[in-house]
Amino acid sequence: MSLKIITGGQTGADRAALDAALELGAPCGGWCPGGRQAEDGPISDHYPLTELPGAGYRQRTRQNVIDSDATLIVSFGPPENGSAKTARYAHLANKPLLIIDAKTTTYESAARAAQEFINKHEVETLNIAGPRSSKQSAIYNYVKRMTIELLSLCARSNE
Repeated sequence: MSLKIITGGQTGADRAALDAALELGAPCGGWCPGGRQAEDGPISDHYPLTELPGAGYRQRTRQNVIDSDATLIVSFGPPENGSAKTARYAHLANKPLLIIDAKTTTYESAARAAQEFINKHEVETLNIAGPRSSKQSAIYNYVKRMTIELLSLCARSNE
């Protein structure tokens, strides 16, 4: 079983997870808003995302929660704004949710916790979410390193 990563494609946590998956050749994708909109302009076609016609951030967030087996939110401190909405959608959809506080957790520990969560809930498609770069500038590097570590741990456990 190979873990698939999905996100909404926004700058920050979303792009970090996609970049890590692409770098390792892991399956990835997800829904993005109509027009492939993000805070830095249209999302590059480099990212294998599907536009949700006529949708904005809220609708694509909800659809990624629905289409995944579970959601992982990573942020420095408690989830806010879109990340808080993601958590709410996961609860409403009765989907497993793991929240990692990057302020108090190393990326290695976060990856191990995520792997345990994935194993416990038999996750095949993981929605990774978190703040955009303009809200938490360090989130990209943390999530990319954590996702690379997570995908490596999952690959080793499948050998």
